[in-house]
Amino acid sequence: QVHLAESGGGLVQAGGSLRLSCTASGRTSSTNDMGWFRQGPGKKREFVAAIRWNGVVRYYADSVKGRFTISRDNAKATLYLQMNTLKPEDTAVYYCAASKTRGATLTTAGVYDYWGQGTQVTVSS
Repeated sequence: QVHLAESGGGLVQAGGSLRLSCTASGRTSSTNDMGWFRQGPGKKREFVAAIRWNGVVRYYADSVKGRFTISRDNAKATLYLQMNTLKPEDTAVYYCAASKTRGATLTTAGVYDYWGQGTQVTVSS
């Protein structure tokens, strides 16, 4: 089993930055491709960004492209999401997720096997 724990959320003004972290524990050898999703108030959970197991290939939602950067440190079993130029519409609970496999379409929540509890990000205008 794998446990994912997010941290780094908080309250920030529009235009500010935050860096989210997601640390995996347990059977971390089972975590391959990973991603970030978010769920805003009254909205469905949506894809934000994803990264392949080797850290080379990355994917972003159009809404965050150019502002957010996903990265990982496999030695530390940690996933990151650097969020710059934040907007009020980025307000959401952010979840990290990990897949036991490699090569799936990472924009779909159903391909992930493990999820964190989420961290709240609030952007004030």
